[in-house]
Amino acid sequence: MTITDIENVATAAAEPIPTRRRVLKRPTWLGGAIGICGLTAIWWILAAAGVAGGTIPTPWVVISTMFDDGWALYGPNFTVTASGALQGFLWGNLLAIALAVLVVLIPPIEGLATQLAILSYCTPLLALGPIILVVFGGRTPTIFLAAMYCFFTTMVGTLAGLRSADKASLDLVAAYGGGRWQKFTKVQLVSALPSTFAALKIAAPSAVLGAILGEYLGGVDSGIGVALTAAQSSYNVPRTWGMAIAAALLAGLGYALVAAVAKIVTPWTSAPGAQK
Repeated sequence: MTITDIENVATAAAEPIPTRRRVLKRPTWLGGAIGICGLTAIWWILAAAGVAGGTIPTPWVVISTMFDDGWALYGPNFTVTASGALQGFLWGNLLAIALAVLVVLIPPIEGLATQLAILSYCTPLLALGPIILVVFGGRTPTIFLAAMYCFFTTMVGTLAGLRSADKASLDLVAAYGGGRWQKFTKVQLVSALPSTFAALKIAAPSAVLGAILGEYLGGVDSGIGVALTAAQSSYNVPRTWGMAIAAALLAGLGYALVAAVAKIVTPWTSAPGAQK
């Protein structure tokens, strides 16, 4: 499989599909609210039924435990994991976007870029984490895994966007004497923004996952991954679920922030009629 094949899949998946929500003009948040309520109801039923040997606490027990633990437990761990995820997010996406740009400007390196992208996606990162921990120590594995979990998605999305530039616009720039750089800055870069931000929205939760897995490897004394391990070791089931919810909230926060930036930078993608 080449980058071109992956782009075709990504482009097909990104094509807008008319939805009933557009026709009925339902609020954009309604579907998410219904989904959360449904999942909570299923969770409560499973807990009340004693599924999995009673290891599933009710939502109320988990929430009350979170309030009892308070900011003293969740605040520092949440902040540390968020910091590692953010650093990995920035490094991973910066490298991914830079490589995608190089592929467009220097086509002969596409084969190497393809191999690098697939290698980063297929390599079991938990096998690399201990090596990074031994060599560098500290929180480097956390940042490394967060970056690697972002790299593939962002590179493919950016490359697909750069190559989706309108042919007529590129020909117009060429007709006025513009070269490859002018085509890139005036047409391709703008064309790539929607696909790039779509990839970044996926990369944000992935960075959180990578950071938490990096904390599981050890070498650090704080973070959601560390708190999860401690809760599991002490058989504190409600706290374990509470930390899992904190991780989900952090991932959701990352997605929401990137989505907000995308609306500001690419307002035409959310304008009325943009997806028709």
